[in-house]
Amino acid sequence: MRDCDFIEIVHRNPVNAKILAGMSALGLADAWLVSGCLFQTVWNHLTGRPICYGIKDYDLFYFDGADLSWDAEDRVIRRVSSGFAGLDAVIEVRNQARVHLWYEDKFGTPYPPLSSARDGIDRFLERTSKVGIRPLAEGGFQVYAPEGLDHISTMTVAPDCNRPHFSEARYREKVARWQRYWPELRVVDEPQRQQS
Repeated sequence: MRDCDFIEIVHRNPVNAKILAGMSALGLADAWLVSGCLFQTVWNHLTGRPICYGIKDYDLFYFDGADLSWDAEDRVIRRVSSGFAGLDAVIEVRNQARVHLWYEDKFGTPYPPLSSARDGIDRFLERTSKVGIRPLAEGGFQVYAPEGLDHISTMTVAPDCNRPHFSEARYREKVARWQRYWPELRVVDEPQRQQS
């Protein structure tokens, strides 16, 4: 799948389209719409389902290392909520500069600090999830897909077992949810770490 085809399909989801149209006005540093709302929109397109079918939330990453307090992130969450008040969707906003502060308490494994929002995309459990899109100041959109778009267009779910904090249990939990909505998925079933 080419970036231009991906961008076009992502925009068929009216929630994605509205978020992408309004992102620049939010003034967030290094902001990306990421993961499920993108690849699941493509899956819905490929399988002829309603374009928003099965999408639990819309993840918006940004990176602001100037203030790592919860209060600063909460102000951004409220600003985003106000900016998209008319949307019938859950928008999850996370400052990737502060993930390392709460990740271990929530998931039980250390999480080294990130240096950009794209670093957060790089650390997703599944290769399919590693995708983001953002509007460019000069017009158009930038796609970030470090694993490419083939996993998405072939509806293949594969783990990234080489992540230092990979959790097979969390991977299987996510995949089980997705399979309930998209039984056509081809799942790479046995995560194995590559030998270095």
